[in-house]
Amino acid sequence: MPKKRKRSPASSTGIRKKWLLRSLKLLAVLLIGLMLADLYWLSTIWPDWDELATGPVPESSLIRQYRQRANINSHLPDVRWKPVELNNIPYVLRRAVIIAEDGRFYQHNGVDFKAIKNAWDYNLSHMRVRYGASTISQQTVKNLFLSNERNLLRKWHELILTWQMEQRLSKDRILELYLNIAQFGPGIFGVQAASYYYWGRPVWTINKRQAAELAASLPSPTKNNPGRYTPAFAARVNSISQRMSEAMQ
Repeated sequence: MPKKRKRSPASSTGIRKKWLLRSLKLLAVLLIGLMLADLYWLSTIWPDWDELATGPVPESSLIRQYRQRANINSHLPDVRWKPVELNNIPYVLRRAVIIAEDGRFYQHNGVDFKAIKNAWDYNLSHMRVRYGASTISQQTVKNLFLSNERNLLRKWHELILTWQMEQRLSKDRILELYLNIAQFGPGIFGVQAASYYYWGRPVWTINKRQAAELAASLPSPTKNNPGRYTPAFAARVNSISQRMSEAMQ
């Protein structure tokens, strides 16, 4: 029987190189395909920035998602939402929300790297994730266009949209959008609806304590809000009130 010819080391190396090259080409094609698919998906939610900058406050993605859940689950309250212009939102409430959520809102460009470092240092030293560093701009984008899902793809979309929003909208307009679409309790969206629900009055009549209570609702509004005065909520209200007093001195 004829002997099988052994492949030379050079021949084996050549085969491995060809296999590696083909694998890299296939991976490149796959990545390009995923990028194109992602860009197409972004184009489906890409807003008219000029309209968003000056038009009426639009209904957010999170409001629509909540309404869909409420249509299925009869135990969920109906949506309460009454958009209001920024000049009808008292300064004390704007200040309370910024102090509670994003103290450097008017200084950063959408992403607060200093806050990210501080949150990272704290979480690492305590070996648990307690603080995030999402800015008001990022939260506005998430509420308007995305979802509450926690994954890298959503975060990537959030960063792209936040960067663009900061280029096209004023800080005051971003704050106006946020205050009108943030959730302040089960089915309660925006500061006007929250003020009517909790105190039966328009938002421009609330006092400093009530402003602190609304601001304190924002991390987990369905669990902690002026209608559910938990010890943790009361402590957060007091902390925000104190920081407001210090900032206004």
